[in-house]
Amino acid sequence: MAKIKSKKALIFGITGQDGSYLAEFLLKKEYEVWGILKRNSVAENQTSRLSDDGFSKIKLEYADMLDMSSLIRVLQLCQPDEIYNLAAQSHVAVSFKNPAYTSQVALGTLNLLESVKNSKKNIKFYQASSSEMYGGAKKEKLDENSLFDPKSPYAASKLFAHNMNKIYRESYGLFCVNGILFNHESPLRGETFVTRKISRAVGRIKNNIQKSLLLGNLDASRDWGFAGDYVEGMWLMMQHKDPDDWVLSTGETHTVEEFVNIAFSSVDLDWKEYVETDDKFLRPNEVNYLLGDSTKAQSILKWKPKVSFKQLVEMMVEEDCKLAEQEKILIEKNLLDITWN
Repeated sequence: MAKIKSKKALIFGITGQDGSYLAEFLLKKEYEVWGILKRNSVAENQTSRLSDDGFSKIKLEYADMLDMSSLIRVLQLCQPDEIYNLAAQSHVAVSFKNPAYTSQVALGTLNLLESVKNSKKNIKFYQASSSEMYGGAKKEKLDENSLFDPKSPYAASKLFAHNMNKIYRESYGLFCVNGILFNHESPLRGETFVTRKISRAVGRIKNNIQKSLLLGNLDASRDWGFAGDYVEGMWLMMQHKDPDDWVLSTGETHTVEEFVNIAFSSVDLDWKEYVETDDKFLRPNEVNYLLGDSTKAQSILKWKPKVSFKQLVEMMVEEDCKLAEQEKILIEKNLLDITWN
């Protein structure tokens, strides 16, 4: 009997939190996984989130989403069945400081859609949209039919890519999926994101190598889930018979203060003794409240979040306590300087 040919997946943004979890997930599904690296960095610096086993199995190529010729070359080389576009300047606060670059990434999505349209192969395309597109002006549950009102350059760029993906789906009959994911975190989250900033600080404070934690708006409320659960949802969207827009969320919203409280309590510390607020961490146009309604994905795709909010916070703190223990050893041996106090 002839061996069934493995599906090929091409991941843009493979070096980020979501890309790393997605790559590991697809490898377990026996996909042939390809990943795109940026030309301006060396591979070793970009793949630190991938496990050693995962790294050895992934085929990595350099490409630039603003360079159409490089996209065409990669698609011809890889011949993917599925493309997952997770590439973005993904930090909301940074998007205010560098709006032009943030917007360029959205233009890269357009180039990628053009490359897919002109490909001779029927390629399924996943676009990572964001709950930030909603704006969070009202305290209400948000689903696929809720109105968008972006409050940052990041959200505006995501909405452009989201709308272009929908246009290409409706105009050219492409299998283009939009995944509107609410906040999803993990121990692999970048350290500039508030959740990871908190868990890193808790680990260091517990190990006596950090004194305090400065934060901005403690009242900001988000629908936080686990990234590992959400990449499964991405895959399920791509397996559905028809391309569509899908919301993934937990259906619960929690404040930054709640996150802080659970994080410090998990290591028997009182957060009020260590946390201070500073206006310099406030966004110019704050999104105060986001709560998602993933009824559609749960009923049709049979997707559901598995990790609770409390479990997520404790998972992140546990891993960052281990990191802090390693840092403490290096500091005591004069092999590492404290740069975070």
